[in-house]
Amino acid sequence: MPKHVRLISFLMICSLWSMPKAANAQALIPHTLQLDATKLEKQGLSLAQEAAQLAQFQQVDLALPRARLASQLAPGNDKVWLLLGGLQLQTKEFDGAIASLKKAQSINPKNGDILFALGSANFQQKNYQAAVVNYQDGLKLKPNDPEGLFDLGNAYYLLGKLPDAIAQYDKAVSRDQKFWPALNNIGLINYEQGNIPEAIKRWQSAVTLEKQAAEPLLALAVALYTKGDRQQGLTLGEAALRIDSRYANLNFLKENLWGDRLLSDTKKFLELPRIQAALQQRENSSSAPTPRKQPTQ
Repeated sequence: MPKHVRLISFLMICSLWSMPKAANAQALIPHTLQLDATKLEKQGLSLAQEAAQLAQFQQVDLALPRARLASQLAPGNDKVWLLLGGLQLQTKEFDGAIASLKKAQSINPKNGDILFALGSANFQQKNYQAAVVNYQDGLKLKPNDPEGLFDLGNAYYLLGKLPDAIAQYDKAVSRDQKFWPALNNIGLINYEQGNIPEAIKRWQSAVTLEKQAAEPLLALAVALYTKGDRQQGLTLGEAALRIDSRYANLNFLKENLWGDRLLSDTKKFLELPRIQAALQQRENSSSAPTPRKQPTQ
């Protein structure tokens, strides 16, 4: 998954499941209207919970219409608008996402997740300076959020402010020592700057934290192969591509902020006969028909 897209946090989604029940209307409102308003809002929150569950399973097409209806039934709930905005971001409905997120912000200006999501909207539209402002504002409310720090680091990275980017990645790791994507990105910067030993060190740390992370594993493989440790490089490269063959696509790597030096070395690495054979083998195995089960005797 491209690291620059801030998807809806599973923690935020789960928080929808424990949203408080709608408050009763004031006593002066007729009893029948009070029941109707309460019932409608409860239905909206229920739809939002359902949409959040679908989003967890990447069923965005099913989640989105439920979230839209939820925002109409429970228009005063910032989490519902945040959920809708997040889903719209995933489908690249940027204008709609920004409108939903600004609605959420107007309801609850102290919700840092809304600002992080607005940052993602600007980031995806390559408006990196605006994204920096959003992320900084979000971090004023949630200063210990490692994803927010990571996102800010990515925005600085694409603005060419590499020392600032590294500083934010370091902060992300200090807040969460298992946050391997930040270590991975520091390695990307190190490699472009010619500091190959430090890049290797960072990627080794990332792989130690998450053995199924294909990105730092492939980067490590390329770096080791390029510096002369060819056997280990090839072995690690095969392992990385078995985990996720998308990393054999240079455009996908560029989306994940791989720089020109690393992309050039990776292109040569991917053209090696052993790596090509590994990719072909994976393609053949993934396209092979599923064997039919024999009937039980």
